[in-house]
Amino acid sequence: MLIGRKQEKQDLLDLLESDQSEFVAVYGRRRVGKTYLIRETFNNRLAFQHTGILDASLQEQLEEFRQSLKSAGYRKCPLPTNWHEAFHLLAEVLEKSKAEKKVVFIDELPWMDTPNSNFVRALDHFWNGWASARKDIVVVVCGSATSWIISKIIMNYGGLHNRLTRQIYLRPFTLAECEQYSQSRKLGFTRRQILEAYMALGGIPYYWSFLKKGQSLAQNFDRMFFSEHGEMTREFDALYASLFRHPEPHITVIKALSTKKSGLMRSEILDMTNLNDNTTFLKTLKELEQCGFIRKYTCLGKVSKDALYQLMDNFTLFYFKFVQENRNQNPHFWTSSLNTPVYNTWSGLAFERVCLQHLPQIKAALGFSAVISSAHSWTFKPKPDDKDSTGVQIDLLIDRNDGIVNLCEMKYANDTYTIDKEEDRKLRHRQSVFVRESKTKKAVQLTMITTYGLAQGGYADDIQNQVTMEDLFKDV
Repeated sequence: MLIGRKQEKQDLLDLLESDQSEFVAVYGRRRVGKTYLIRETFNNRLAFQHTGILDASLQEQLEEFRQSLKSAGYRKCPLPTNWHEAFHLLAEVLEKSKAEKKVVFIDELPWMDTPNSNFVRALDHFWNGWASARKDIVVVVCGSATSWIISKIIMNYGGLHNRLTRQIYLRPFTLAECEQYSQSRKLGFTRRQILEAYMALGGIPYYWSFLKKGQSLAQNFDRMFFSEHGEMTREFDALYASLFRHPEPHITVIKALSTKKSGLMRSEILDMTNLNDNTTFLKTLKELEQCGFIRKYTCLGKVSKDALYQLMDNFTLFYFKFVQENRNQNPHFWTSSLNTPVYNTWSGLAFERVCLQHLPQIKAALGFSAVISSAHSWTFKPKPDDKDSTGVQIDLLIDRNDGIVNLCEMKYANDTYTIDKEEDRKLRHRQSVFVRESKTKKAVQLTMITTYGLAQGGYADDIQNQVTMEDLFKDV
């Protein structure tokens, strides 16, 4: 059963109605469901399908390609000696197909690009020299290595430059889609449990597939992450190894970013990691950003050179906070961590990430979806000689074109959240410092984003806007 993906599925089906040949790349994070989407959409309409082999030699890749050609109807297919021959054989298979639209699906394309194989050049020749001249070919490619797909296919400046007719970025599920998925599998989770699962798993359908009906969320997490043969115990290494051919610098950067809630500047990352400030480092940052693991953002009022890089991947954050810390191999480490200071720190940080990943839902809840707006963070650091001022960190500001700024405070709580006297003082201080230092002329509204809303009365009456967990589950 295909959950969500309505627009992406329609985009793929539209290819069958096109009056020209189409070349489309579907890309997104590993395990996000690219292959499943394509196969479910085209079902039995694939004239040819093939999957590359991880860490295989050129000879092994070509042999497997021949087996796929045989499955497509080329019974006595010769073994190609290079990729040019392989794509010529594919053209022969497609010419014999009686399908009105001949759909070619090549999965894990990056794995086929072995060293010195000239794979991309051969693919370029197949498309430019044969397929694009026809009107009945649909080539769909994808792969887990998002950075490779972007650099070699989408942003290719050689023969494939501007040859893609379409590209589809497959985003992780939203909370609403994860709820639909949970209901389809009869997991019986409440929205609070789905939210907590999302804080650790993100919207990655493959990870959600390991959750078992009849087990509590805590039991599921103990099994998946901390048992000896748990489905997720080795996912961290597999994840980065599959995405990047040399993942060591990527992991080094991720580890540094995991230590700072609001993120690090480029210079700070270099200081913490001892990496060299060169093109390889810049490429590492870019690839992590392209794959959705980090985000690059500029605080309101700052210039681009002051941009921060922030860890955004839910699973990676969970891994560093818990899986990596389970040094005694405790199979019940998650259960024993609940409601500890480490858990409370993680849950607050993870909830903030979920909120940032659901900005459309927050804007809809606040009633300004149609208003042009931008999301920022904001930091004020007083001068060293200013003994009377204190620093301020605001993790989410929504700057709106209708003359309003929403100063958002995100709090994860087990019950309605109570704003005490000290919390009220902090909120008002942040608001006044922001107004003073940013010199904004807009109305600045305090906005609380919580799980169950605010406890009524007292200081809560001074909060102009509220967003709750229920709002984050809206399908917008």
